[in-house]
Amino acid sequence: MTVSSPVPIVGVSACRRTYENVFVVHWVMQRNLEAVLESAGCVPLAIPAMARHFPAGGIDSILDRLDGLLLTGSPSNVEPHHYGGEPFEGDLNDPDRDATTLPLIRGAVRRGIPVFAICRGIQELNVAMGGSLYGKLHEAPGHRDHRSDKTRPRGVRSARQHPVSIAEQGLLRRILGAGSVVVNTLHAQGIREPAPGARINAVTDDGVVEAIDFPESPGFVLGVQWHPEITYDTDANSRALFEAFGAAVRAYAGVDTAGGLLTAAE
Repeated sequence: MTVSSPVPIVGVSACRRTYENVFVVHWVMQRNLEAVLESAGCVPLAIPAMARHFPAGGIDSILDRLDGLLLTGSPSNVEPHHYGGEPFEGDLNDPDRDATTLPLIRGAVRRGIPVFAICRGIQELNVAMGGSLYGKLHEAPGHRDHRSDKTRPRGVRSARQHPVSIAEQGLLRRILGAGSVVVNTLHAQGIREPAPGARINAVTDDGVVEAIDFPESPGFVLGVQWHPEITYDTDANSRALFEAFGAAVRAYAGVDTAGGLLTAAE
């Protein structure tokens, strides 16, 4: 029997939803899975938002089996009690996802498992590491509305909308090699206070933090506020982010060490 080379596994965060007010489902948009498979070159594995039901050691058992962690976007919000924010009502929350992703993030960063965080994911990353959020960014003085325009067709809502300025120092600049890029904008929350150890990699013209890394972390950790998974197959910058993440994952797994491990500290 021929044993093939192992393919790295990337855990992908899922959301918990109730379908038709009856069925509880755990879902993740297929574009995230496709980007991991096709651009990062890894096998995606959805992680159900069920940590509150795990036996002791469940989070560590998951991390033992992962070579990377992708934190996906979502319509839901990180609940404000996780970052000392004021409670607010009338918005979609996902406490089961919070209970799953926040300890996963802390464990992954501690171990040096590569982490790529997208939209809600960058918010989770910042909160998990000790930072805070604007619960409703569009109500914060000095910031415009960064939510998607529901009056536009679905395919147009996710089109690139505004530029972000990329700092000279940071993982994002090393990956993209550019001082600015144009990104889409589909978020209601945003980073307020960056977590201790976080380095701001990109901002909008109204001061919204659009990307962070953690230069003192032992592995690749990058969060972006936009959605590169939507355009990974049509946009070179989006594809480059997943390719860099995939290279870090393969290096962590010991499968493709020739390219080296790209970390924020380099």
